[in-house]
Amino acid sequence: MRASFIIAAKDLSQRIRDKSAILLGFVAPLGLALIFAAIIPDTSSFSFQAQVAVIDNDGGEISATFIDEVLPAVQAEGLLEVEEYSSAAEATAAVEEGTLTAVYIFPQGFSDSLQSGGAATVEIVGNVDESISTQIAKAVLDSYLAEVDAVGVAVGTAMLSGGADVATITERTLESGAAVVLEDTAAENLELDATTFFSGGMAVFFLFFTVQFGVASLLEERHYGTLPRLLGAPINRWSVIGGKAVTSFVLGITSMVVLAIATTFLIGAEWGNPLGVFILMVSGVMAALGIMAMVAVVAKTPEQAANYQAIVAVALGMLGGTFFPLSQGPRILAFFSKLTPHAWFLQGLGDLSGGRGLEAVIAPSLAMLAFFVVTIAIASRWRGEVLAP
Repeated sequence: MRASFIIAAKDLSQRIRDKSAILLGFVAPLGLALIFAAIIPDTSSFSFQAQVAVIDNDGGEISATFIDEVLPAVQAEGLLEVEEYSSAAEATAAVEEGTLTAVYIFPQGFSDSLQSGGAATVEIVGNVDESISTQIAKAVLDSYLAEVDAVGVAVGTAMLSGGADVATITERTLESGAAVVLEDTAAENLELDATTFFSGGMAVFFLFFTVQFGVASLLEERHYGTLPRLLGAPINRWSVIGGKAVTSFVLGITSMVVLAIATTFLIGAEWGNPLGVFILMVSGVMAALGIMAMVAVVAKTPEQAANYQAIVAVALGMLGGTFFPLSQGPRILAFFSKLTPHAWFLQGLGDLSGGRGLEAVIAPSLAMLAFFVVTIAIASRWRGEVLAP
């Protein structure tokens, strides 16, 4: 065991001196996380608010209910902000100038026409440059008018069935409540905000490049002729492998911890429960170590190993959704992403960032450790060839 730590200390010192581990383990992932967080908007917290005005030329009961009850309720939710304008011409000019998103114009006789069973139209003038906010304003009015229509249908049906007291029927209809009620519920898997997503994604993506330094150094020892001296020393062969594994583990876990701390303070990434995040990091490092070891054993030279490992790291990173949320891709991509440690790491991180406890990391950690067990078993099959002088 002591020999493993001595070998690891020598390798770590070498990587620090040549700056390779620093560039791939710290500078590159942090730099890309900062760039992505700066140029890509966080749609998870993005909201729209429409500035609207109402011109009531009707003065009737239906338009008054919309103005006095519906709009204040929607404004309290932050979707609309109601502005006051004295005339339709003034409000329409404000829409054209971009000061207003939309203006509702209720025509004279609107309420009387609806209450008498006739047809009526509300005019909405919207800003063409703010189509989404205009659609929000339109949806609010559509929803209200749909309720008005429902009341009219209910009253008409009741009267055809023999009901005569229109006022009582109308009151009961209004008090009956909605037939369908939507409720918020927590998703099984929570989605990361953009800042945390790119921080975690870059951390786990470059993790595979970082751990390869320890794994590939076995081939470098053989290439430069220092491996026979290590094997000839009075130490167990497993000590040599252990030293390289310790190098990979220390580089990997250090890079991820530093990235988590740096992105938390620099761009406000929310990683979640520190202990849970650390468990995910350890599991991710182990998975990366096993996969990179499995790839390295099929290579004959350090250059060949580096090329193979880079291809595997990029392919798994893309498939695992480190550059874009899997929810934005086809459903089949989300299915195959489970074949990568990256997707499991980001799933656990998303649940932790969303406020869940340590139980959220159990399944992702076990999945990543399964990658380690399978791949390290395959790599051990060719251990003798790698250690051959």
